[in-house]
Amino acid sequence: MSDYLPDELVLEILHRLPAKSLIRFRCVSKSWNSLITSPTFINSHLTQSLSLFSNSNSNTLIVRHCASHPNIEHYKLFRDENDSFDQIQQLDFPVSSRRIHHFMLIGSVNGLFSLHEQERFILWNPSIKKSITLPKPCITFKIHGSVSSHLALGFDPRSNDYKVVRIAFISRNHIPGEPEIPIVEVYSLSEGSWRITSASASFPPGISFNDWNHPAASLNGAVHFAVHDRGNAYCPLVLSFDLGDEVFRVISVPNGMFGAGDSVHTSVFGGSLSLLCHDTRKHTVNKCCSIWVMKEYGVVDSWTKQFTVDLNGGIERVLGLRKNGHILVEAKV
Repeated sequence: MSDYLPDELVLEILHRLPAKSLIRFRCVSKSWNSLITSPTFINSHLTQSLSLFSNSNSNTLIVRHCASHPNIEHYKLFRDENDSFDQIQQLDFPVSSRRIHHFMLIGSVNGLFSLHEQERFILWNPSIKKSITLPKPCITFKIHGSVSSHLALGFDPRSNDYKVVRIAFISRNHIPGEPEIPIVEVYSLSEGSWRITSASASFPPGISFNDWNHPAASLNGAVHFAVHDRGNAYCPLVLSFDLGDEVFRVISVPNGMFGAGDSVHTSVFGGSLSLLCHDTRKHTVNKCCSIWVMKEYGVVDSWTKQFTVDLNGGIERVLGLRKNGHILVEAKV
């Protein structure tokens, strides 16, 4: 790698450089380009950057906006420091949609984005301006017919690997009146391929997913979906999928926590599993969004209502929580 410095020292130096410098240094040599763009280096550099980042007083936030006229995806980097929320730069999304107006966002973890349109999957790291198109999944329309799927992006700390989870329901396999059993496949960034898992055996019967569009929350080496029991549609549950042992588990919520017609999806606030509950009933006078936080992961009694956001006065929905505790919302302009 270098005629003057040991490879281990060069690697240590590269790990400490900002992403912008690494982009330039890819041009030094083929070996440096291969190293800097390898999944192993990207993961280790990202882990070290996050460690340094968490000990600093600065933070950044990427905001995505999809315009309809024309159909363009906008990604903007903001400085999220105390009361400051200044735009730093606009990020160029490197891929164009072939069939639909915008890509569907699967999720983002540690600055890595995953998006898709139908059976085309993208991983994008805006910090180094690199994206990859994943190979075709195992379950496809051409082979299996109509497929509906729920997707998630997560990080497995045990294998230091980023994974895309696809829970696929094949229409022709469903027997009316019987519980739907999905096929679960996982893409591993370090392996560069999809594989079908045995997770179907742990999928709880009678579970339905609440929302197709909201990203699943990634936390503690698992991804979390908002679901409900078909026998009780007004009592949401959280379905977790462990990225290490590849097993589904159900996390309950207190009875009466949500009402009929509420739109519930998972998120992560302050390092804790959270639920955002939007009142979607059109004729409700006082629409609001309640934010519930699980103070102790996996302990049902630790669910706590943290905020209630008034959705009147032009506010459309709650997007997330800033570092200073302020709530980020989408509003009509």
